[in-house]
Amino acid sequence: MIQSDTLELLEWHRLCQHLSTFAATKLGAIASLHLKLPESQAVSEQLLAQTKEVYQLESRLTTGLSFEGIQDIGDSLERAERSGILAGDELLALATTLAGARNLRRVIDNQEDIPILTELVADLRTYPELEQEIHRCIDERGQVTDRASQKLGEIRTELRRLRSQITQKLQNILQAKSGAVQEQLITQRGDRFVIPVKAPQKDAIPGIVHDTSTSGATLYVEPNSVVPLGNQLRQTIRREQAEEEAIRRILTEQVAAVKPDLERLLAIVTTLDLATARARYSFWLRANPPRFINREEREIITLRHLRHPLLVWQQHHEQGQPVVPVDLLIAPHIKVVTITGPNTGGKTVTLKTLGLAALMAKVGLFVPAREPVEIPWFDQVLADIGDEQSLQQSLSTFSGHIRRISRILDVLGEDEGTRGPGDAGTQGLGDEGDEGEKSPQSPVPNPQSLVLLDEVGAGTDPVEGSALAIALLQYLANHAQLTIATTHFGELKALKYEDERFENASVEFDESTLSPTYRLLWGIPGRSNALAIARRLGLKAEVVEQAKTQVGEATDEVNQVIAGLEAQRRRQETKAAEAQNLLQQAERLYKEVSAKAANLQERERDLRASQEVAVQQAIAQAKGEIAQVIRRLQQGTPTAQDAQQATNALNQITQKYQPAPPQKPKVGFMPKVGDRVRISQFGQTAEVLNAPDEDGELTVRFGIMKMTVKLEDIESLDGQKPEPIVKPKPAVVVTPSPQSSPAIRTSQNTIDLRGKRVSDSELILDKAISEATGPVWIIHGHGTGKLRQGVHTFLQQHPRVSHYEAAEQADGGTGVTIAYMH
Repeated sequence: MIQSDTLELLEWHRLCQHLSTFAATKLGAIASLHLKLPESQAVSEQLLAQTKEVYQLESRLTTGLSFEGIQDIGDSLERAERSGILAGDELLALATTLAGARNLRRVIDNQEDIPILTELVADLRTYPELEQEIHRCIDERGQVTDRASQKLGEIRTELRRLRSQITQKLQNILQAKSGAVQEQLITQRGDRFVIPVKAPQKDAIPGIVHDTSTSGATLYVEPNSVVPLGNQLRQTIRREQAEEEAIRRILTEQVAAVKPDLERLLAIVTTLDLATARARYSFWLRANPPRFINREEREIITLRHLRHPLLVWQQHHEQGQPVVPVDLLIAPHIKVVTITGPNTGGKTVTLKTLGLAALMAKVGLFVPAREPVEIPWFDQVLADIGDEQSLQQSLSTFSGHIRRISRILDVLGEDEGTRGPGDAGTQGLGDEGDEGEKSPQSPVPNPQSLVLLDEVGAGTDPVEGSALAIALLQYLANHAQLTIATTHFGELKALKYEDERFENASVEFDESTLSPTYRLLWGIPGRSNALAIARRLGLKAEVVEQAKTQVGEATDEVNQVIAGLEAQRRRQETKAAEAQNLLQQAERLYKEVSAKAANLQERERDLRASQEVAVQQAIAQAKGEIAQVIRRLQQGTPTAQDAQQATNALNQITQKYQPAPPQKPKVGFMPKVGDRVRISQFGQTAEVLNAPDEDGELTVRFGIMKMTVKLEDIESLDGQKPEPIVKPKPAVVVTPSPQSSPAIRTSQNTIDLRGKRVSDSELILDKAISEATGPVWIIHGHGTGKLRQGVHTFLQQHPRVSHYEAAEQADGGTGVTIAYMH
């Protein structure tokens, strides 16, 4: 009883109506309107998993899940089971439902990472053979087709023949008796064909009158000559109806034979549609999936920017005001939260918002709050919100509240009665109040209810109402998972300082505009604004001052302290918002730097890979050239000159492929007379008296002392090391290298290959190049050009030849090639 009252107070039916608009089928809409609250957390988590997978699936699909063709065939299945005969449109609806369910299963089976939905449709049987049989026998208008049976086809052929004969005879009569008929028209009355005859000339066309016009001027007559054909037509129609009924009876029996599977199909499709409606409604709300927490494991209830779903709907569809979100962060040890503040400040809306959030999470809906959404699973949501006064039942406001609260306590007692006779739930209200004062942490096995109380203790004497409210909240602290209560009693604000399980919150009020901000402030009790509002509304100042004296200075001081706390809270929130902005900027910069670093690392990997390839190619080429040197050395009997030439060739290969040594970094400075330097050994600063000599020694002075130090023992004041002194080396006579030899043609460096074959020329060339210390002039002439081409090919492959070119015109031009050595 109290559970249904709570759903009514929270306007749960309105939320279900909103949810039903997102359903795709009639069955899904009905299920949305009558949502059942799960009785275990496991069921709620299963429903949430379904919603998450549909949410994920619809984000992948371009058009979302399609429920096209699926209809409510529950009544048809019941009638089929009771041996009723289904109509054609009912059979057709059943066939389209089977096709729609099969399409749903195909879409789900083709997706990955949706194990819950895949398991849900795994046992779905869609009976394609039954669907095909229905489509064979029933057309898209729900009529039995001619191909349904051979007998029906023959009957339909006979019907067409009879109708054609009757029409032909009536046409002949209309033409023969045109003066007696009202108009040239053949029509029907019932299943009989008739023609309109003028009443005065009814004897001109003898027959059966089946109808008369309103004015009586026209008689609809079936001529006697057509009556036998009409009787035959009627009998044939009855045969047709009987055959159609037989066909539909056969199809109905096939449906009845698989009724359990079809009912399960309906249940699965409805479950899918309901999960889809939950996902689409959650997406529309911009809600996030909740996670059920265990407060006994010190987890915090986290609901940031929680919005009332009905107010969100009102804002978008009924031109309502923008929704102001609330933040609910409740520590695990908190059992009771008292919300204070002025009327119309949003206290009741906060209660309803939390109650709806708990119910939404319970039925598998996402919660309209910012991630992460963390909330306990409540086995009961119990509320006393609003005024239950009744003139008929002689109930005052106070009586109405007490009656509803009594039902809440009865439910809590029933829940704990199932846990054993030793539970605290068997104790009375007064006992619990006393025990709560003695031992705030009285252990009660796993209380899981959420209790929402609006204006607790209101409607009676303030002193007694306050005492009753305190005792009630202490009782609920021991018997409920969480209690949220709104109140105007100042005494309830002090409970926080007597029992750590209590917390204060208040709704903010803007005195400058005399209006609430609908924001919830935690840890700060609400203060009275009545006198401030009265002053701003123009009440005489002496009346307000007199009221202040009646209230007392202590109350005024408390209000000032609370006002100071509120101002401090606002400053902290401003600083927190600034810090959040800075954090977001830092996170954005971090992401940019991380992305650039990742790009640099990727480029570095690519560069290393390309360098590795180049090194491997160079190694392979060097190995080939070394192999050529070794082969030349192995040809014939090696001499000392040949060994020297091979050594020179290997040295050249080494210089060619060995990477250049890294340049040594330049050192910092050279001290001059008067410079200040630091002596590394002593950590003292000294003045340079003379420049370093050729041995790298210099004289410095620090304090009254002079000493000679080496250049490597000092450094500049900014940490630079001095340049080392390079001693001049004795002059060495250097033999000019081949590159520095003058390019002068002599008989020693000239080879004449004219008249020789290419193979013979290669041997002569190899010997001459190996002994050469400078350029070599090779005379090959013009001729056919083969000798010149062979010479150039050999020079290109020889490791000692750096390049070659044609000689000057005076030296033979293109008939002579000059080869230059490395």
